[in-house]
Amino acid sequence: MTPSTSLPPLHGVTVVSLEQAVAAPFATRQLADLGARVIKIERPGAGDFARGYDEAVRGNSSYFVWLNRGKESLTLDLKSEEGRMVLSELLDRADVLVQNLGPGAAGRLGVDAAALARTHPRVIPCTVSGWGTTGPWAHRKAYDLLVQCETGLLSITGTPDEMAKVGISVADIAAGMYAYSGILTALLRRATTGQVSAVEVSLFEALAEWMGSPAYYTRYGGRQPARVGAQHATIAPYGPYDTADGRLLLAVQNDREWRALCTVVLGDPTLATDPRFASNSARVAHREELNQLISGRLATVETRAAGTLLDEAGVANASINRIEEFLDHPVLAERHRWHEVAVPGGTVQALRPPADLAGVEPVMGAVPALGEHTDAIVRELGRSDADLVDLRERAVV
Repeated sequence: MTPSTSLPPLHGVTVVSLEQAVAAPFATRQLADLGARVIKIERPGAGDFARGYDEAVRGNSSYFVWLNRGKESLTLDLKSEEGRMVLSELLDRADVLVQNLGPGAAGRLGVDAAALARTHPRVIPCTVSGWGTTGPWAHRKAYDLLVQCETGLLSITGTPDEMAKVGISVADIAAGMYAYSGILTALLRRATTGQVSAVEVSLFEALAEWMGSPAYYTRYGGRQPARVGAQHATIAPYGPYDTADGRLLLAVQNDREWRALCTVVLGDPTLATDPRFASNSARVAHREELNQLISGRLATVETRAAGTLLDEAGVANASINRIEEFLDHPVLAERHRWHEVAVPGGTVQALRPPADLAGVEPVMGAVPALGEHTDAIVRELGRSDADLVDLRERAVV
């Protein structure tokens, strides 16, 4: 990809973020990748608690490294009057305030959407909450797994005998994505109409949207999708199968692909019109018999040969990779998706943002050490070296 010399799309946009953990940092990291200046406010001495999740990446938390590149870290005690004054001065120059503080905390600090509309009417407020800022659960804490439970995701994930959580922070990621797109939409609206729209996203409602298919299936089909391990709950055949020397996953999406699977892979075209398997609903209802047929055939074929047969039939298939194999995936390597990013203590390989914009290079700046930019930002606001010493002595920064 040819590097661009033009300014990144969000150059000139300043985001102040009172953030921690995953959802809000994921939204603001994507803004930083597009060139926004993101000032991350952290607690003096401790910082974002995600810094302490692990020490896997050059002594840094894997979560923090993933979520916080390209940001400036400012330590600030927002419980102090001076700290709140510094925050207000930052907001005088900001375009967006993002916060995922605990229930009621933004209101106590005077940075909730209603307060900002009075004090900083040009600033777009983005609130990321657990259950919404109104309603019967507005006061409750929310963590990713709690939201997976409450949306029913846990009940459809796992095996018939045991539920399983999704292996990534899916509720946080969903909320972060909607916060990111909501902020971009609000910036566009402000630019085109002059109107400022507050953005609000809850983890629960973000993941609720992602539960759309099983929700409709349950409400109108009369029962919820079954837990079927790595198989698809409502499409068959769609799941992993053993081969003579390993495993692969195949996915049939329609009757045309089913007929091709029967002819080319199973070697029996008559199976395509067998009443037990002639439609997707019938195949799901007779999943056990279907799987026995497919497993019996693939068990006689080595994985590479099975993949070749499936490709010939036009049936999608995939290797069942471990993380180490994913990291070395040829698609990532040959499409040059890895990019070097600085972190405290060294450098790491990070994936480029998935949305490529023609002629635009993502910024992908360094991951900040705690408070790394405090002095520079405070001086930028007009404070002297003596002021900085005083602020440090009083643990304001």
